[in-house]
Parts: sequence; structure tokens; C-alpha cells
Amino acid sequence: MSGTLNKVMLIGHLGDEVKMHYFDGGGCVGRFPLATNETYTNRQTNERITNTEWHNIVVRNKGAEICEKYLSKGDKVYIEGRLKTRKWQDDSGNDRYSTEIQCTDFTFLTTKKESENNAAASNASMPKKPVENQPSQNQPIQDDSDDLPF
Repeated sequence: MSGTLNKVMLIGHLGDEVKMHYFDGGGCVGRFPLATNETYTNRQTNERITNTEWHNIVVRNKGAEICEKYLSKGDKVYIEGRLKTRKWQDDSGNDRYSTEIQCTDFTFLTTKKESENNAAASNASMPKKPVENQPSQNQPIQDDSDDLPF
């Protein structure tokens, strides 16, 4: 294979609000941490263990504005993008590295507002109307105006 591939697909929960940075030329960048979990059972102790991995997500321009508007901490999101490692120097002059996910596509899976609304709707008990005499739904429907050619 002569080509290469740099592709990342993640489903996780936002660890913080989207932090925006606006540029003079009108562009912007949004950054937020994304948590993904791995859960397994320890065979020796039969204990459930959950490991959380944190990813630094970077979204640009219109995508960043959409994320800032609709996402908040705890929301579940699908992220697609590519890995990018940046090199920078700290205050002491030491080389530091930061690996980020440059987001190219995303899908909101749940939002906190939807989760709260669903929980409130399931807790509210709605009175049920008694079933009245309704025609049976098991009777076949007969229609004499069959226009099918076969």
C-alpha cells in the first residue's frame, strides 16, 4: 500500500465546556476535552474496572461555533478527525508536545437538555384513558381499487 491514513473516530462525553478563541481575520477555534471509557472485569477479583482516556479535541470555524452553541459538559458526541502533534516550549525552554484530534466531522448523540427532558418525561405519570370499544386491528383490509400491474 503506497498511501497513508491518519483517521480517528471517537464516541465520548465532553469533560468541559467548549473554549473558543477568535482571530482578527474572522476565523475561530474551539477546544474541549473528550472522555472515552473502557470497562472490563478483573478475572482475579471479579471487580468491574473502568479506565478513562482523555482526548484534546480541536474544531475550527463554523464547526466550532456550532459546538459552542449546542454542546455542554457531559454531552455525548461522535468525533471524526485526524491526529496532530504540536511541539512548543514551556517557560523553562523545555520542548513540550501536545497531541490533539483535529475534528473534521461530528455528530451530537445526546445533549444534557435532551437527557433532562427524557428523565422528566419518564418520571411524570400521565393518566391513561380507559380503552373504549374500538374495532379489532386484526381484520384484513380489503380494497377493491387495486392498481397494481401484477
